[in-house]
Amino acid sequence: MTLANIDNAVVLRGSLLTRLTDDEFFDFCQQNPDLRLERTADHEIIAMPPAGAESSRKSNEVLFQLTLWNRQHQLGYVFESSAGFTLPDGSVRSPDASWVPKAAYDALTEQQRLRFPPVCPVLVVEVRSPSDGLTALRRKMENYLENGVAVGFLLDPNTETATIYRQGQKPEEIYGFDSSLSAEPALPGFMLDLRPLR
Repeated sequence: MTLANIDNAVVLRGSLLTRLTDDEFFDFCQQNPDLRLERTADHEIIAMPPAGAESSRKSNEVLFQLTLWNRQHQLGYVFESSAGFTLPDGSVRSPDASWVPKAAYDALTEQQRLRFPPVCPVLVVEVRSPSDGLTALRRKMENYLENGVAVGFLLDPNTETATIYRQGQKPEEIYGFDSSLSAEPALPGFMLDLRPLR
């Protein structure tokens, strides 16, 4: 097993890790609750540093707005960063905020819901922390799209830059947090107000 530091995240690699089943990886994560762990399609394990208080506050604002919209429309379920999803390529990812339609989530078995369910969110949001490497986050957003995410927001509060990722389109960058981002048509009526993220 080898260690690498890529874009401020520790990546664990090795033949032992490639043999971990989905259940074994879930159990490994449960046995190490202080670590924020994700897994790539190649079964490399990524250990990310915890978010600082300011990053957490801004992620929570995104969750608040998404939850409020979802409560009004009742079209699905909202998840925060401790939820892991097993994507179609076999990777396990934990977006800072995500939304899954009701029909997709309700189709999961109870056992699947208790672990890292095999479902791809329709919306994902990543809020960049000062310790997050931008290159790695951009790769992660592209990976979300490759796995079926309809729309993703990459938010960098430090530079007040938002990048919108949509299926079949080039990423669109928005400069300045004085506007809102639309998740239409994937999430009808959802607009993320960036002003509270300043």
